[in-house]
Amino acid sequence: QVQLVESGGGLVQAGGSLRLSCAASGRSFSNYAMGWFRQAPGKEREFVAAISWSGVVRYYADSVKGRFTISRDNAKDTVYLQMNSLKPDDTAIYYCASTRVPTRQLREYGSWGQGTQVTVSS
Repeated sequence: QVQLVESGGGLVQAGGSLRLSCAASGRSFSNYAMGWFRQAPGKEREFVAAISWSGVVRYYADSVKGRFTISRDNAKDTVYLQMNSLKPDDTAIYYCASTRVPTRQLREYGSWGQGTQVTVSS
């Protein structure tokens, strides 16, 4: 298992940007594909983005494509989510998670962080 800690959330105005970080510890980070999910109040947790161990393969939800970018630095055991052109609908708790191969399927992710709150004001 790998332990994950998210950071970088906060309050931002619509149109603004934030960069989330997810620091990993424990088993070798570079062995894992990573994903970002989010959960808004009263809604189910949903897929945002995923990245392979090498960073070559990346998937995005349609709702964030062109605005968000997932990346990773295996030397720092960290995965990032750069969020631009934020909208009020992006307001949610954002979670990072680890898996074997990049996927949009929540059930395929084993380890999860505690989440970081992102609030976008209109």
